[in-house]
Amino acid sequence: MIPSDHHNDRMQQQKAEVDKLIRSANEKKGILLVLTGNGKGKSSSAYGMLARAIGHDMRCGVIQFIKGQFVTGEDRFFRRFPENIDYFVMGEGYTWDTQNRDRDVTVAENAWDKAVEMLSNPEMQLLVFDELTIVFDLGYLNVQRVLNDLASRPAMQHVIVTGRGAPRELTKIADTVSEITAVKHAFDAGIQAQKGIEL
Repeated sequence: MIPSDHHNDRMQQQKAEVDKLIRSANEKKGILLVLTGNGKGKSSSAYGMLARAIGHDMRCGVIQFIKGQFVTGEDRFFRRFPENIDYFVMGEGYTWDTQNRDRDVTVAENAWDKAVEMLSNPEMQLLVFDELTIVFDLGYLNVQRVLNDLASRPAMQHVIVTGRGAPRELTKIADTVSEITAVKHAFDAGIQAQKGIEL
């Protein structure tokens, strides 16, 4: 057990350090966040920030790449806020289901065209590009094209990109990068995807 006076001294020191960091963080800009890694929770984290933004009455947009064959809880929920969010499921399903690379490339390109529309709109304050990194990994979209479009967005527009295997070029220009590590997953033990957890 840490003595109370020692604990208080540590907390005062920590508060001084945190307050100093807060005072030095004086730049305001649109943030590019990348949520990557093999663990569960990348999209869930993005949708948590989306809910936070809607709570602040911000104008938001979502484009789901790859996903598309089933209706998710977040899809059902966020469509209740049409005044705050433009929500597009642009994928046609996972690649092992679609079995058509040419069609998958066309779908990814169409989805990015819609993304560029959002990126060009200064009224859009927060955008989520869910599973975008997957289309890079599969070679469906040119990474440099996407980086150029991201760099040209309005100065105060926030963008969240999710998906496994984010390319180095993307993480290098991002302001915040979180890598979610897979430790254990119920599916590996034969447990079905559950509503409210995966769906």
